[in-house]
Amino acid sequence: MSQTLAISGATGLIGRHLATHLRGQGHTVHELRRAAGSEPDTWNPATGAFQTTTPIDTLIHLAGKNIAARWTKSVRQEIWDSRVTATQKLSQFLATRPAEQRPTLFISASAIGIYGNRADEVLTEDSPIAPPNQIFIADVCREWEQATAPAEDSGIRVIHPRIGVVLSKEGGALAKLVTPTKLFLGGPVGKGTQFIPPISLTDLVRLLAHLATAADDVRGPINAVGPTPVRQHEFMRTLGKVLHRPTVFPMPSPIVKLVFGKMGEELLLGSLRVIPGRIPATFSFLHPTLEQALRAELA
Repeated sequence: MSQTLAISGATGLIGRHLATHLRGQGHTVHELRRAAGSEPDTWNPATGAFQTTTPIDTLIHLAGKNIAARWTKSVRQEIWDSRVTATQKLSQFLATRPAEQRPTLFISASAIGIYGNRADEVLTEDSPIAPPNQIFIADVCREWEQATAPAEDSGIRVIHPRIGVVLSKEGGALAKLVTPTKLFLGGPVGKGTQFIPPISLTDLVRLLAHLATAADDVRGPINAVGPTPVRQHEFMRTLGKVLHRPTVFPMPSPIVKLVFGKMGEELLLGSLRVIPGRIPATFSFLHPTLEQALRAELA
């Protein structure tokens, strides 16, 4: 059945592909723009208020500052405000709307960083999240999810897709690794034993669309990752295989910390062996293995 959805962050890598996919399925999609003028579909992160030309069934909230930057004090504040504060405002706005004007489903993005750095521990949605005040990105994700409480308390069903390492040649980690690997400069980062939970952009978009339009009994956290986490050295070896290049130039941990600071320490050297434990049985992955995902996204 055709639905009407709104997407914040619709100009980002995930958002624009998701909008195209949903429209291809016959759904109506409103792309919320950060504007206060006369545009028909707008969203004000400072107040949480948004408007669309027609009522919506589902709101998919993907907006947030890119975390792939050196985490200065100002960048940390921007990351926090764009995720936690903006989501709080949006959730509060949803809760104040008349019941007939609220969406029935609110999909608010989260990330696997909520688990912290867990070495080889297998992590499902039922695993405990990282304790507060130890890892910045875990604190962001925890408060990001809790920020939707007003919407949930008002009766809106809320899903938190905890997004893993998204594989796409258009952006994200993979896009940054392709060129050095093609130039014979690829290799493991740090010890290379840390786990990475990848998911192809294609499968992530399909999963988000499925949660939005087909899985009407799902709520709470969903690990939006592929079924097979891999160690970092295996990731680089497989990327080299797909690109027909050796991957023998490691980036030692001290260099990662020097070049990338705290961001590199938490995101590049941390280990997260996350698996999808609550994905609906009606969903299946097109690219269940790393090699399949890399070949599909780099084709």
